[in-house]
Amino acid sequence: MSSPNLHPMLNVAVKAARAAGAIINRAALDVEAVRISQKQVNDFVTEVDHASEQVIIETLLGAYPGHGILAEESGTEHGAKDSDYVWIIDPLDGTTNFIHGFPVYCVSIALSVRGKIEQAVIYDPSRNDLFTATKGRGAYMNERRIRVSKRTRLSECLVSTGFPFRSGDNFKQYLAIMADMMPRMAGLRRPGAAALDLAYVAAGFTDGFFETGLNPWDVAAGSLLVTEAGGLIGNFTGEPDFLEQRECLAGAPRIYGQLVPLLAKYSKFAGIDDKMRASDRVRAVSAAARPGADESVDLYARSTVTDLTAAPLDGEAPAPAAPPAAPVPRKLTRVRRDAPAGGGSPEGDASAK
Repeated sequence: MSSPNLHPMLNVAVKAARAAGAIINRAALDVEAVRISQKQVNDFVTEVDHASEQVIIETLLGAYPGHGILAEESGTEHGAKDSDYVWIIDPLDGTTNFIHGFPVYCVSIALSVRGKIEQAVIYDPSRNDLFTATKGRGAYMNERRIRVSKRTRLSECLVSTGFPFRSGDNFKQYLAIMADMMPRMAGLRRPGAAALDLAYVAAGFTDGFFETGLNPWDVAAGSLLVTEAGGLIGNFTGEPDFLEQRECLAGAPRIYGQLVPLLAKYSKFAGIDDKMRASDRVRAVSAAARPGADESVDLYARSTVTDLTAAPLDGEAPAPAAPPAAPVPRKLTRVRRDAPAGGGSPEGDASAK
């Protein structure tokens, strides 16, 4: 059902998203019967992806035949090729979750007008949650206005991410990123659907999100939701032109400002000095995680970034720095291998000595 409060183009996108969601929900009743194919290692596509994408495209082009289409499964083969209006579609973000029956997935639809995202819909069919945004009109969840989190301390924050899963991904770098991030925050989560992760940042359910290897259809709709909810979004160095750069960072403004210094050196756009520091950190964390590594090496040792968790809130006096703790002496224990025969005292037993 269309809403008179929504932009006409957004109403059409909502209609398309709900139609796709109905297909997904029907298929979810018997996931074992869904036909699955593999695009590449750990990257799956199902007949549900194709069916939901088809109904989205038919709905959008039925209303706006002169618009262009950029879809995850069919690319740009549908719609006008030279239009200023391009719909960016992910018919089922979180396919791996879906085929396992794990209910974290969504439909994502965004409208780009001359390269700027102006309409956005993210629909979670398993919860019937509808996130919408029109540029300049705010962001909404189920027709209620949403805002990003008000937290200002990273140590209190819940941040979502996506782990590398393709064979060419930089697993060691992600391990270093997590070693830098996890001691500084309340929790790190990997739900498995980037579009829904961004919607949750916009709604204040999480305080931030970061991931690499993302495509425009993963982040287009979510990016408008975040900015219309008062948040910031860009690449790891904080630059706002991120849509096709395959790295994304989003969060409430104060948290975003604390995440950029942590992630900037891991960006492919970082300067040479930052890249060298990142390489050193990756090597150190990899060495600490290797079996048989020196136990005195701390995997979660602070990186070269200043500790941001100790930053005071506005108006607060900074806490006095605690003196460095003295190293705890290691206690050596000699283990007696053979007890003397007859249960006698070990005093005269040479092996015990």
